[in-house]
Amino acid sequence: MKIRIYTSSTLTTVAESMPGVPLWQIAPTRDSDGQRLTDFMMLIPRLRSRPPAEIERASHDIQALLALHQDVVFADLNLKLNLLWVSLRPRPGAISELVAAIRLRVPGAVLVGHYAEPR
Repeated sequence: MKIRIYTSSTLTTVAESMPGVPLWQIAPTRDSDGQRLTDFMMLIPRLRSRPPAEIERASHDIQALLALHQDVVFADLNLKLNLLWVSLRPRPGAISELVAAIRLRVPGAVLVGHYAEPR
């Protein structure tokens, strides 16, 4: 699993950070076996404006949580945009499990998704 923490001031770096490279060029679309991956994005409002110790704790909590899930292949926390991107192997319920766990550790984090009209 690769986890990148990217900030405009390089507060924390995990793995190699490549500022300015679009996420679509970095995030994998297939795992090492060639199977397609799924992904989700979460908005963490005002994360970058929090005190450095709080940002460090949130990024450490997210990294520790994602490391526990073997389905997670890639994650990118962009503090400039306050966005978390996670790519994982598809498994029923995996995204909702991860989102719920992240929201417990980082209150205020919200899942970004497409709104579908109820049927």
